[in-house]
Amino acid sequence: MTKYVYKFDEGRATMKNLLGGKGANLAEMQHIGLPVPPGFTVTTEACARYYKEGGKIPEEILEQVFEALKDLEETTGKKFGSPENPLLVSVRSGAPISMPGMMDTILNLGLNDTTVEGLARSTGDPRFAYDCYRRFIQMFGDVVLNVEHGKFEEIISAVKSKRGLKYDTELTAQDWQEVVESYKNLIVKETGREFPQDPKEQLVMAIDAVFRSWNNQRAIVYRKINKIPDDLGTAVNVQAMVFGNMGEDSGTGVAFTRNPSTGEKAIYGEFLLNAQGEDVVAGIRTPKSIKELETLMPDVYDQFKNVCSLLERHYRDMQDIEFTVEKGKLYLLQTRSGKRTAEAAVKIAVDMVKEGLISKEEAVLRVSPEHVSSLLHRRIDPNAKVEVIAKGLPASPGAASGQVVFSPDEAETLGQQGYKVILVRTETTPDDIHGIVMAQGVLTSRGGMTSHAAVVARGMGKPCVCGCEALSIDYKNEEFRVGDIVVKKGDLISIDGSTGKVILGEVPMIDPALSEEFRELLEWADEIRRLSVRANADTPQDAKLARDFGAEGIGLCRTEHMFMGQDRLPIVQEMIMATTREEREKALEKLLVFQRQDFEGILEAMHDLPVTIRLLDPPLHEFLPDADELKEEIAQLKAKGDMDGVKAKEEMLKKVNALKEFNPMLGFRGCRLGILYPEIYEMQVRAIFQAACNLAKKGVKVLPEVEIPLVGNVNELKLMRELVEKVASEVMEKEGVKVEYSIGTMIEVPRACVTADEIAEQADFFSFGTNDLTQTTFGFSRDDAEAKFLPHYIDQKILPEDPFIVLDRKGVGTLMKTAVELGRNTKPDLTIGICGEHGGEPNSIEFCHEIGLDYVSCSPYRVPIARLAAAHAVLKEK
Repeated sequence: MTKYVYKFDEGRATMKNLLGGKGANLAEMQHIGLPVPPGFTVTTEACARYYKEGGKIPEEILEQVFEALKDLEETTGKKFGSPENPLLVSVRSGAPISMPGMMDTILNLGLNDTTVEGLARSTGDPRFAYDCYRRFIQMFGDVVLNVEHGKFEEIISAVKSKRGLKYDTELTAQDWQEVVESYKNLIVKETGREFPQDPKEQLVMAIDAVFRSWNNQRAIVYRKINKIPDDLGTAVNVQAMVFGNMGEDSGTGVAFTRNPSTGEKAIYGEFLLNAQGEDVVAGIRTPKSIKELETLMPDVYDQFKNVCSLLERHYRDMQDIEFTVEKGKLYLLQTRSGKRTAEAAVKIAVDMVKEGLISKEEAVLRVSPEHVSSLLHRRIDPNAKVEVIAKGLPASPGAASGQVVFSPDEAETLGQQGYKVILVRTETTPDDIHGIVMAQGVLTSRGGMTSHAAVVARGMGKPCVCGCEALSIDYKNEEFRVGDIVVKKGDLISIDGSTGKVILGEVPMIDPALSEEFRELLEWADEIRRLSVRANADTPQDAKLARDFGAEGIGLCRTEHMFMGQDRLPIVQEMIMATTREEREKALEKLLVFQRQDFEGILEAMHDLPVTIRLLDPPLHEFLPDADELKEEIAQLKAKGDMDGVKAKEEMLKKVNALKEFNPMLGFRGCRLGILYPEIYEMQVRAIFQAACNLAKKGVKVLPEVEIPLVGNVNELKLMRELVEKVASEVMEKEGVKVEYSIGTMIEVPRACVTADEIAEQADFFSFGTNDLTQTTFGFSRDDAEAKFLPHYIDQKILPEDPFIVLDRKGVGTLMKTAVELGRNTKPDLTIGICGEHGGEPNSIEFCHEIGLDYVSCSPYRVPIARLAAAHAVLKEK
């Protein structure tokens, strides 16, 4: 018979896939002798069986649950459902991969109209007993019976208002009894059934609800964002209750063994006196700093400090710990590796190496490449004049500006339309996650540094300011007030998640610099990785930035971007409008001066490093105005009687129509342009080598790599190679300088991949252009696909990911692998890289490592991510 239920003393940390993270860690803490309330775990296999049986808990699982419950009664000396000394339990979810706040929890299960009296008698505290009962009905009503959470809160608010009270803690036993009766009436009204009084029925319904919550909307969204498999399932932990709401010598809290925002080695967290766990994480009351516990309960604080140290040494990682103090006694309810910002992840990893806890390789693996982009947080320019209107808690670093919205649905809609928004809420709940994803940042008026908003924003690398109590939010009128200042929906504000400041209007931002710890971690990554990392850069400024971020060359310099400047575009258009080679060459002579300056700047910025310069790639019509715009201009000129102007514009319109193509992506572009108009490529090559010779004369070592785009046939590359060699030779002879250079091609059509052995005969290097290779492999036009059907394909799981973001290994990847094998069969020392957007995406970088590429090239800001991802690829392979 399959074992579906494990007592805590039967589990270990290594059983995470079966017991879930929470269950495995509770078992581990009990094993090492820490004060954990006893309990048992219903496994993830039981969850899988539940779904296999169509959403029903099989009888054999329930038998094992009630057997474990009997053992729990013996351990605690309490009886489930007893009117004298009732055993109460918490029922919590716990997936193998941490999903904080995404699934459901129920506390104080086992209470009913009879056992609440027994709890009041056994504790001598009726107020406490009825407070527990109302919490249980509220959580059970919300999670199991689907009664809206807000309706319960309205009842409490009405009772407090009637009594003229501000805080829940001021309500008496009689007040809570009144609340309990109102809650039960609400459940009858909303569900048409009485609140269940049988504790065993309550337990079965609660386990069912936790299994069901694996597929609630917020959990599905969270898994999708974090790429967590849908078939893992969740375990259910049933644990004897301990009570933080038994008075001023009791409390509950959440703490991290190090600061999760900065990585500083100091206990960081919050607690509430006379409260239960959900009060802290839900952000309903603003909690106290953990440091205050040292003053209020010094013995408990000392014990907790020792526990933090022990757990960190045991797990060799920063821990996120939930605890409860009952009548001065400390209990641990959970430990897990703490979610942290990228800045904290780097500092903690580097510090732990220096403390001898982990190796350099482990440190590199502790920082995820996906997280690194948030290290490059923008921040508010310290020299900017700003109007700070309020200050909250700095819950997640970085800064953002955007329009104020109050609804997560609206944040999602506007975000998808490209608007920048700041989501403003009293507090966020797990149901708001879709809005947080699309917002630039989050601002809440309640909640602390460990509230839902703070944890989720930190995990996503978004700025967040929490507990900004100066904000008075009016959802009905869609505005918030700070004193006399009124900010309405759609108004611009800025938030600084590093300082907690809320600022009126949009403010200037500056780009970040890398910390010393991060530089050190990247140096360790560089020692490990095999792939070289280059950058895509089209200007000397981008080249310098890339070099500062550790780029080892330029893998793609797009010459067409240089043609778009306002001082150059008219000359480019003059060249396109030319009707003879002589006219074209006259315009190209003017462009030569600009191109030479461009190449000189980039080659100098990347001295001693290779620079791959791609010759003109896009179709010529991209440099001309839109046909409709021209028609409008012609009509306006005719109205003014400017016939010379009309003639010029009509000539341009004629050219636009002549160059018009049904499918420009597959049309007259790339090397096809160079073959029909060799003078264009000749000008570009001349500019490259004049720039290279000028620098060589100054003693600057340059390594230009001339790249021919869109080659699908070896004869195309043969012709273009001859052109490059001829012009390069002429320039070097004239200048009296010899420059080392190479000639290669972009591999971006399937035919190039399958004839790579032939193409390699004419190439010194290959560079995969995976954007076009993906388009031509799938037969997708990227813009049309992403706008019309690709999101649906991903939702329907026809495709696992957007293939333009994460490399399609089976299709595009197989073509790449073929090209690498064929190319190196012909030329074993052939240099091969990738310069599409995939060159900065971690999963794609891992694939590039696996198939033996020499380098990846990505945007300058993704260079640190690529350096780390390349090291991860080596370590995962090991």
